[in-house]
Amino acid sequence: MKTIRYEKDAEGVVTLTFDAPGAAVNTMSAEWQADFEAALARLQKEKESLAGVVIASAKSTFFAGAELKELVKATPQDGPKVFEEVERLKRSLRALEKLGKPVVAAINGAALGGGWEIALSAHCRIVLDDSRIQLGCPEVTLGLLPGGGGVVKMTRLLGLQAAFPYLVEGRLLRPREAADLKLIQGLAANREDLVRMAREWIRAHPAPIQPWDDEKYRMPGGAPSSPQVSQMLAIAPAMLVEKTRGLYPAPEAIMSAMVEGLYVDFDTAMRIESRYFAKIATGAVAKNMISAFFFNLNAIKSGASRPKDVPRWKAAKLGILGAGMMGGGIAWASASRGIPCVLKDVSQEKAEAGKAYSEKLLAKRKRPDGAEILGRIQPSARAEDLRGCDLIIEAVFEKRELKAQVTKEAEPMLAPGGIFASNTSTLPITGLAQAAARPENFIGLHFFSPVDKMKLVEIIKGAQTSPETLARAYDYVLQIDKTPIVVNDSRGFYTSRTFGTFVQEGCAMLAEGIPAAVIENAARFAGMPVGPLAVIDETSMSLSVHVMEQTLADLKAEGKPLPPPHPGQDVIVRMVKEFKRPGRAGGGGFYEYPKEGRKFLWPELGKIFGQAKLAYDFEELKQRILYRQAIETARCLEEGVLTTAHDGNIGSIFGIGFPAWTGGALQYVNYVGAAKFVQRADALAKKYGERFAPPKLLRDLAAKGGRLG
Repeated sequence: MKTIRYEKDAEGVVTLTFDAPGAAVNTMSAEWQADFEAALARLQKEKESLAGVVIASAKSTFFAGAELKELVKATPQDGPKVFEEVERLKRSLRALEKLGKPVVAAINGAALGGGWEIALSAHCRIVLDDSRIQLGCPEVTLGLLPGGGGVVKMTRLLGLQAAFPYLVEGRLLRPREAADLKLIQGLAANREDLVRMAREWIRAHPAPIQPWDDEKYRMPGGAPSSPQVSQMLAIAPAMLVEKTRGLYPAPEAIMSAMVEGLYVDFDTAMRIESRYFAKIATGAVAKNMISAFFFNLNAIKSGASRPKDVPRWKAAKLGILGAGMMGGGIAWASASRGIPCVLKDVSQEKAEAGKAYSEKLLAKRKRPDGAEILGRIQPSARAEDLRGCDLIIEAVFEKRELKAQVTKEAEPMLAPGGIFASNTSTLPITGLAQAAARPENFIGLHFFSPVDKMKLVEIIKGAQTSPETLARAYDYVLQIDKTPIVVNDSRGFYTSRTFGTFVQEGCAMLAEGIPAAVIENAARFAGMPVGPLAVIDETSMSLSVHVMEQTLADLKAEGKPLPPPHPGQDVIVRMVKEFKRPGRAGGGGFYEYPKEGRKFLWPELGKIFGQAKLAYDFEELKQRILYRQAIETARCLEEGVLTTAHDGNIGSIFGIGFPAWTGGALQYVNYVGAAKFVQRADALAKKYGERFAPPKLLRDLAAKGGRLG
């Protein structure tokens, strides 16, 4: 056996140590499956001399789960094969739990997905008492369902209602929470304690059985026929569809497997789970989500877009210029990850208000290290307090002159070799860097609002930005536990530019006479988190008009051709200048915002933009919203604004809310198929304008039958 060590001691305790050679983590590779079967065969052969079995790991984590590289290749035609493979795994796990000897999982690190399912096959689970360790079944976040017994066993251990968030929502557990739920039987102080406790449990329980094999077993929380559970089951499907909008098959399949499995015996329930797993795993949505949330995200975390020959770096002292919501959010994100910050504004009062943002967050989150976090934030009105910062981020208003002013004031305070970043969302970095004495140390760090919730940071390279500066910016974003994507400099960069196409397309539909409520619902039913009219109300139409005017002025000054008029832009300009409705912050925009009650669409929209008895195709509206963003993302890739498909996919999902079920804006092209996508885009361009015309990159891809990424 190459991936498992089989060691038997004088007491008859066998330790199976998972240790895949040359790999950072243990996974359910074909080699591991064969080794696991061989280990079980040997356990059966030596059964009479066994006292018990300890399952352990030589890695820093316990077990990482399924081998997704192989699974993502499966097609719907491979369903029977996938079913048989998962049934093969379950036969092995079932043989382990019915060995007739005590089996203990000694969990030294993360046990997720298949790793947690292995642990559930043990009679006892003992985990290191480390709050960083994660346990559970997050498969739904990859468009999958737990297929190695996770659905059946978690439901039988916790009960239908209690298991729901850990299966349908993929919520993870920390060791102490798992202990409170009695999913684990012990917490160990260290590795030595882990081994000692495992052996003690084996000696104390010579003939254990699993709860579901005990004839006295009763379902926690009640069976499906009990009044409380049956009442929940009557409304749960509708609530789930409302949440997923029917776009995510995995949560529905998990719920079905949970409920159906409770009407049959354990082994039949396991086969039901396998059937659902095979169907979901071979579907397109699972492939899209695995592509984005496993392969694309892992590429980013491993530094795929980071210069390779630059040493790793950590920010030791951070300066932030501007203590508004954005600056205050950056201070929170950094201080809560251990970085001392100087939060500077034009007055001490404004700087203190920026620090108060972190105080409000701490009041909600009740972190035990709150005092330490606040102690790392130094509010100030003095530029001198920035001295010695190795990174300064300006987060002032989107005015080039103001940004130049604060750059010149603060840059001299940087520590030797320090870098300066602009948190602009639209202004080209190369132009902003002209105010810097060292433009090679100048870079863009575009955070998203609210910073405490949004994981993405768009890193923008200027024309003179050095590889060292890019590497340090990348490392800082990872240091504060956010997700970096790297783009080249251009107006609007990638996310703001593509986000603009979303809101403008919604406004263009309004100009055509489509009812506002229909537009908002089309976006939501396509998978966007909110409609285009609602989101531009939140981000401010006044700011959009300012950016439009600044762009036109810059293009004229540079002697460059102006973009063709866009019907959506005309709507935004009219809302701001004619109707004096710039958005939520200005008292109202496309929506009314009463002091009491929920917001509602401004009733005058129908009178101003509506057309009586206008015919529209709801599916086409959904398609326009997705196609327009995907086409703009492909243009960014063709123009070199984006340099990788994974940055485009993750940026679209995390930055602008492109539907996760698609796997991202570029993966959406793969999902549709390049040839089919181009054909449909051409039809939309003929009907609605050149903004839908697919770029040469996609036409070439369609001709070759290729894929993006």
